[in-house]
This record gives sequence, structure tokens and C-alpha cells, in this order.
Amino acid sequence: MAEAKGAAAPLLAREDGRRRGGWGGATWAQTLGNVVVSIVGTGVLGLPYAFRAAGWVAGSLGVAAAGFATLYCMLLLVDCKDKLQEEETDEPKNYTYGDFGEKCFGTIGRCLTEILILISQAGGSVAYLVFIGENLHSVFSQSMSPAGFIFAVLLPVQIALSFILSLSSLSPFSIFADVCNVLAVAMVIRKDLQLIDHPFANRSAFNGVLAIPFAFGVAVFCFEGFSMTLALESSMAERRKFRWVLSQAVVGIIVVYACFGVCGYLAYGEATKDIITLNLPNSWSSAAVKVGLCIALAFTFPVMMHPIHEIVETRLRSSGCFQKLSHGVPGAEWLGLHSSRIIMVTILTVMASCIPAFGSFVSFVGCTVCALLSFVLPTFFHLNIVGSSMSLWRRVLDYGFLLFGLGFAGYGIFTALSSH
Repeated sequence: MAEAKGAAAPLLAREDGRRRGGWGGATWAQTLGNVVVSIVGTGVLGLPYAFRAAGWVAGSLGVAAAGFATLYCMLLLVDCKDKLQEEETDEPKNYTYGDFGEKCFGTIGRCLTEILILISQAGGSVAYLVFIGENLHSVFSQSMSPAGFIFAVLLPVQIALSFILSLSSLSPFSIFADVCNVLAVAMVIRKDLQLIDHPFANRSAFNGVLAIPFAFGVAVFCFEGFSMTLALESSMAERRKFRWVLSQAVVGIIVVYACFGVCGYLAYGEATKDIITLNLPNSWSSAAVKVGLCIALAFTFPVMMHPIHEIVETRLRSSGCFQKLSHGVPGAEWLGLHSSRIIMVTILTVMASCIPAFGSFVSFVGCTVCALLSFVLPTFFHLNIVGSSMSLWRRVLDYGFLLFGLGFAGYGIFTALSSH
């Protein structure tokens, strides 16, 4: 969970780097932690359902393929940054994803890149709300529906939190969310191991070719935080070690994801739900983990919304009409900016209340927006910025990822349209 799907530490590192105009001072261990926090989100709790759809072998291969493909494309962005900095005569610049879009395709490229980041972050934010609503409903099922929890509980809280402009004040909740995520995963695995008597009995290893794209889409969504790659690299003191640190983190996450997905599916089989915590028994410990996770995610939701607010407010400030109104009416700028935050939160809340299934939504976002952001744009940028100095096999590989990303996104859109 986006999910960009976002963590406070990398976002703060990016902001701090902008203020200094130089490189960060994070050690390799701190960077490793930031990478893990940026990538791992609520999407992981939908992996067992994806394994149910694809089979435990196909699901494991899908997670591995998504992880290594994401790692390769992350490293492409670092290559682009290094290439541009080699050509600079002044002090090296901290490039962003949007800068690459503008470098390759002008203003249209920057707008397209920012729109995809905005949609990706919005998808992760909606997934947060759906997850919280479903889990609160499972604990307090007699009170109201998941949509009711989203409107009655989450919307007022998120509108209030949208007025907090400092991400540093929310960073403790980001840590709390990670702890709750780990507890939820640990509890699920413990329950799984208790339930597994004959692990592979009546469990499919491969459910057919058509199930693989669904599982791969969920897996791609689970490797969220792609747009934070450049910020994480800039925050590191020894930048030459970043590739090694990133590779170690991604490989470790692939192993954990595959083990968790397999354990969840083997334990619950065809009864596996799209959010695995909904399979947990109605005990006080399960309820405590669910509620704790919901509270933590509710307070980290503004971190997920930060890139959205940043893009919207930048565009708002650059509009001539808004500038005239801000100078002519006292308090108009404050009112306009905070109104935009309330509107964005409300729009996403309405969207979350209309999502019929968490698993299908996560797969759709992964197949479409995340595929474009994670595979298509990085290869486009790499071919344009580094293309002249690349070997033939690297060009072929880049074009392969480019075509795959476009095809996968097209498949996701076609599946969504044909299902209605």
C-alpha cells in the first residue's frame, strides 16, 4: 500500500535532501531499513489470496518475477541519474522521477509522470481505507458495514489529519504500523502452522495460465514505493553501495513474501480471503492486532497522501487565478490549499466505499498503474538517457520490459472493462 505507497522515513529523507541541496548521511543499515519500510505495505496481506488464485508454485514464481523485475527497473533509474550527473558541470542535482519525464519528453512527460504517481498513490491510499474498513467490520461486525466504517469513522479522522503539514509528527505512527504489520504476519504464520496437518493435500500448485496475471498484479502492487528509489539513493552517504543494499532488501522481501503467501494458502486453502487477517479466529489477540493495525494505518494514511497533496498544491499555486485570489483576499491561500486536501480525502473515501473486493482492486492497480510506473517509464527513460552508450543486449532487455509492461497494463484494463 502506493503502498509511494509510502513511509515517513524516505519522504523525510527526500525533503531534507532538498533543503540541503546535497547528499544525505544515511548509513547502509538505515537505507536498508528505509527500503524495506518503503516497499512493504498492506498489500502483503493479500498475497495468500493471490496464491489461492494462481496456485502455490505459480504464486511463488510470480512474486519472484515481480520482485526481480522491479529491482531491475529501480536500478535503471539510478543509471539514468548517474548518466545525467556525469554530464553536469555544476554541483550534482538531486533528480526526481518527474525530472526524468521532463528531460525525455518535456512538460508533457513531467505531467504524465506526475499523473501516474498521483494515481498510484491514490490506489494505495484507497487500499488502506478498504483494508481498515474490512478489518474493523470483522471485529465489530454488528455495528455497521465496511463502507459505514469508512464514512463514519475514517473520513472525519482523515480530514482532521489532513491539516497536519509536518510528516515528522506522524513518523512514530509509521513505525507503529510496521510493528503491527509484522505482528499480523507473525500471527498469521503461527496460525497457519497450527492449521497445516497435511500441507499440500487439496492445494493446487498451478491453477492455469489465466490465473498468473492476477497473482502477478498483486505481487507488483506489493512492491510499492517504487517512486521513492531516487530519494532513497540520495539519502545514502555512500551512494556506491546503494545497488547492493537495494538488491539485498528486495531479495529478502521476495523470500518473505513467497513464504507468507504459501503458508497462508496452505493453511486456509479455498477458504483463504482476500485480506488474510479476516481468516484469523475471533479471539482477543486477533482483534487486538487488527485494531492496532487499523489505528496505525489510519495515522500513516496522511503519509500516503503527501505526494498527492504535494502535486495538487503545486499545480494550484502555479495557476494564475489562484495567485490573484491569494493576493487579493486575506486567508484565501490557506483556505484554498486546505480545501483541496479535504476534497482529495473525500474523493478517495467515496472511491474506497465503492470497491467490491480488496484482492481484485489490488491486482487491477498492480496490473495497470504500477506496471506503467514500475516497468514502462523506467525503460523509456533509460533508453532515452543512457541508450547511446548501452550494449545491444541491454537495449533488447529494456525493450522487452517496455513491451511487457505495456502488454500487462493493456491486459489489466481489458480485464477490468470485460468484467463489467
